[in-house]
Amino acid sequence: MRLPAFPVEGGCQCRAVRYQITTPPLEVHNCHCRDCQRSSGGTHTMSMPTTRELVVLLQGELVGYDKVADSGRVVRMMGCARCGTKVWNQPLSSATMLVVKPGTLDDMSWAVPVGNIWTASKVPWVAIDESLVNFPGQPPGRQPLFDAWNRAVAAG
Repeated sequence: MRLPAFPVEGGCQCRAVRYQITTPPLEVHNCHCRDCQRSSGGTHTMSMPTTRELVVLLQGELVGYDKVADSGRVVRMMGCARCGTKVWNQPLSSATMLVVKPGTLDDMSWAVPVGNIWTASKVPWVAIDESLVNFPGQPPGRQPLFDAWNRAVAAG
């Protein structure tokens, strides 16, 4: 997978919120949990974990709400105060991490998922690529996804 030149930018639907990511993310994956299905109105969401200090809010106001995820962990969902677009999550169990929503990137063509989580609750007609790093529920750790991302980036 070929990465773009960093920094890259993104923002919300109404363009009131703009942000910048200064270096590549740690990985990109799909989540098929019921919470993500409900919040996206679709079959899954995409998630792009990165280190919090590498994301810069350039403009706009984010508002959040805390929700208990299917894993039992509390996640702060951050979205545009104006249009409500979910821009990123702040896992309260990991103070140094943000999980950016790749669909808010100006160009998400490079943000190819390397795995899937919560596949046990996927919609029955969704096909999961078995060659990716997949978990039926919450993975015990993120390292397998980080490693898969690093392999994909190294392969070009």
